[in-house]
This record gives sequence, structure tokens and C-alpha cells, in this order.
Amino acid sequence: MDRFLRRTTTLKDIARAAGYSVNTISRALRDKDDIAPDTVKAIKKIAAKMGYINNAAAVSLRLGHTNVIAVILGDISNPHFSIMMKEIEKRSRSAGYDSFLMNTNEDPEMERGAIQAALNKNVDGIIICPSQHDDSNIRYLIETGIPFVQISRHFDLPGAGYVICNDELGGYQATKYLLDKGHRDIVMLTGPSYISSARERRDGYHRALREQGVKYRSYMVRESSLTGCSGVIEKMLKEKLEFTAIFAFSDMLAWDAWTSLRKFGLRVPEDCSIVGFDNIQSRFSIPFRLTTISSYKAKMSTFAVESLLSVIVKTISPETTTLVIDTELVEGETVKRLGAGGDQ
Repeated sequence: MDRFLRRTTTLKDIARAAGYSVNTISRALRDKDDIAPDTVKAIKKIAAKMGYINNAAAVSLRLGHTNVIAVILGDISNPHFSIMMKEIEKRSRSAGYDSFLMNTNEDPEMERGAIQAALNKNVDGIIICPSQHDDSNIRYLIETGIPFVQISRHFDLPGAGYVICNDELGGYQATKYLLDKGHRDIVMLTGPSYISSARERRDGYHRALREQGVKYRSYMVRESSLTGCSGVIEKMLKEKLEFTAIFAFSDMLAWDAWTSLRKFGLRVPEDCSIVGFDNIQSRFSIPFRLTTISSYKAKMSTFAVESLLSVIVKTISPETTTLVIDTELVEGETVKRLGAGGDQ
């Protein structure tokens, strides 16, 4: 079996082939300015031809950093997270950092494992969207001393910075828009209450109702899992709950609600209006546009990287990496104006 093992090319091998000393080869491969550019180019060409692979682990031990950041997200099957990851990777690369993704499926144990895996890889920092079942994993991160930034959701803990959208404002904007269109019986299809963004969007929903003198009814707030709401919609219809509009926690839930309503013969927006959250359609061509709230995913992701890098190079302290980005309503085709009497 030994004949199938590939021998690693060493600096000595390259020195022998190029006719330079090992020291010259080493300095050329590290782009030291005391080596002539033409010599550097020639040596790198020979090294590449011989299949030389720079030992990143050895370099990181020598320099004390890896130029790698870990990104820990809840559910990469959700386009909201995949769009964010693309933007994080783009901004990281432009700053000279590699990034890699770990998915937690919103599971705190998987999240702890992802954090430990990132630490074992000696990453320079972590961007994390916390699962938020409790704050133990974020407290663990604080104790390790590794630079990190929370994105999209947050715990307010000393040393735990974050970059999020203004979820309370987004909830307010979505609800006010529906109210301005004549809706009064508005269901809020929310995520689990332990998630900070779900609580804050509900606060915005409540504020908009209060401002327009519409009574807040707790039974109009329905909690759903993050991955689907068909069971919730079916239960609402079996209860004969009266509603003319749904404000959904996310675009994914909005689309799922739309699909579920159609199964029961209800049309959007003719029978029920829907507003989502995240503006996922900004990156996709979708024939029927959802009215939604833009959370500015690209801006949030870019700022998260920039904040993390500032913590890594110690230009700012972790607790100052706090940024809240205002949201904006994006009009689509899923909200219908009601008459003065509430009839469609």
C-alpha cells in the first residue's frame, strides 16, 4: 500500500530544484521584500509545479493567527441565512480572511459542538446567530476570550456584541401597513418566544395596534416553529378564527402560510392578506411578490464582519460592537385594501 502514499514536497525539494537555499525559498514563498520579484515568481512557479502545499497550521502557530473566522448559523436551508453567509464570505475574503460555515439546526447542543470545533481549529473569531434556548453558549464564548459577534439575534450580556436589524420597528411597520389598508383582525404568526427577534417583532405589532386604538388580543398571536406553520393555520381555521391578514415572522413562514391557506380554498390576497419578514425575494426572481420587511441582510452581514475584525485587531472592545439597522417595508402583491366597514 505504501506505493499509493503521496510524499509531501518540502522546502528542501524546492531548493534543490530551483538552485536556491532553503532560506531563500522560504522567504520567497512568504513574499518577503528582500527577494527580487522575478525570483519570487520563479520560485512560486516551481513550488506549484511540484505540488507544494503551505502548512497553514504551522504558519498559524508561528504567527499567532490563522486569518480564518467561523460562521455558526441556525438553518442554512433558509435562504435568509444562506444569503447572509454569502455576504459574510465576500466581505471576509476582501479583508484577507477565509471563512467556513457550521449549521446548528437551531439545536443548542449542536451549537456548543460547533463552537468547540471552531476553537479547536484556532479560528481568529466567530460570527454566530445564537439558537437562544438559553444564554449558556454565549456565556461560554465570553469565557473563552475569543472575539465573536452575534448576528440577527442577540443576548444583552457584557462582552457580547451584536449586529441586528431593528426587529421592533419591523414589526411595527408590517402591522401599521396592514392597519392603514383597513385590516383590524390581524394574526401575528410569530416564532418561538425565546428568540429575541420574535419578542421584539411582537412588541412592534403591539405598538402599532395601540397607536391606532385597536385592541390587542393575545389569541391573535400564534406561535409557530421556524420551519413550518401548516398545523397552526389548520388549527386557526378549525377554530373559525376571524382574521383578514397575517403578519408572519419570516418570509419562509409567510410562504408556508400562503400554501396552507390555498389547501383550504382561501386566496391571497383576496381572502387573506400576508406580510412577511426578511425580503428574501430581493435575491430571487419570484413571479408573485410578497409584501415583506427588508432586514438589510447584506448590510447586517458586512457590518458583522467589520465589527468582528475590529475586535480581533483590538481597535474596539467586544461590548462596543452593537449595531441596530433600521428596517423598511417592501410592497408586493399580497395585501389587499379593505373597505371602510372591513369588507373586502
